[in-house]
Amino acid sequence: MLFLRSKQLAFWLALVFMVAFLGGLLFWLEKDVTIAVDGKLVRTLTFKQTVQDVLEQEGIKLGPKDVVKPGLDTRLEKGSRIQVIRAFNVKVLADGRVRQILTTPVTVAQALKVAGIGLGDEDIVTPKPDVVIKKGQDIRVVRVSHQVITANAVIPYPVQRTADNALEKGLTKTVRRGQNGLAVDEIKITYHDGKETGREVIGRTIVKDPVPQVIAMGTITSVSRGNLRLDFDRAMIAEATAYTYTGSRTSSGAYPEVGLVAVDPSVIPMGTRLYVEGYGFARAADCGSDIKGNRIDVFMETESQCRSWGRRTVKVYVLE
Repeated sequence: MLFLRSKQLAFWLALVFMVAFLGGLLFWLEKDVTIAVDGKLVRTLTFKQTVQDVLEQEGIKLGPKDVVKPGLDTRLEKGSRIQVIRAFNVKVLADGRVRQILTTPVTVAQALKVAGIGLGDEDIVTPKPDVVIKKGQDIRVVRVSHQVITANAVIPYPVQRTADNALEKGLTKTVRRGQNGLAVDEIKITYHDGKETGREVIGRTIVKDPVPQVIAMGTITSVSRGNLRLDFDRAMIAEATAYTYTGSRTSSGAYPEVGLVAVDPSVIPMGTRLYVEGYGFARAADCGSDIKGNRIDVFMETESQCRSWGRRTVKVYVLE
């Protein structure tokens, strides 16, 4: 009887040991694994041995260009973390064509290599080659090329001004007419995808030097007219016509009379005292839509006087 009980105890002890051993073995073999895929985390317990096995266990299917880290043959350990990086379509626009590639997030330079597109030293890539491409982004390559041509170019003549003590201030006289020069320019033309985007002169050969134009500038501010001495601020050459009574006041509000002149106020301010050669002393007191620039309209008593005056070029002194 005692022997029988000893055998039963030994059996149960062995059974408990076996269960404990198997439990420990199962605990040792079971692994907790985290899978990052499609924007979410999948946590699972598994007895599988490799990354590929646990992905199949969880029903996670891979596309032809998807990347798994660590690799599919990597053996699992407790606490293993797996990342599934999905490939996506990227459009590459280059050389007038659109190519579509399937890729994971790689740099633009790597994506272009996959697409079989090489780059010249000056080609423009958007986004930049070192940028990691994202889903939904397109890559554009602009081919940059150059052409060098030669072309004749006019060199504008410079203008030199000198003082002339025999000429009234405000008046000028051309002492020598200028002549343009001639050059042959070497021009670099830049093209983006075959379209011209800019020109740059990279060299110039002078064929003919320009001849400066010389203009004399009047300095005199006082002249004599008969027994009159005129001190003036400036002189000007103007085209002069004549008008007579119309029944209306001048734009200054005064009734017209001899000595009143219509002017362009932007050239001669209203109220300015003048001396008009061939007419005499005058005052700027009227204006009109036809009186623009260096033009004046002098008042005369009769139409016959106006007709006699006609249209003439006169020297006008703007008095001080």
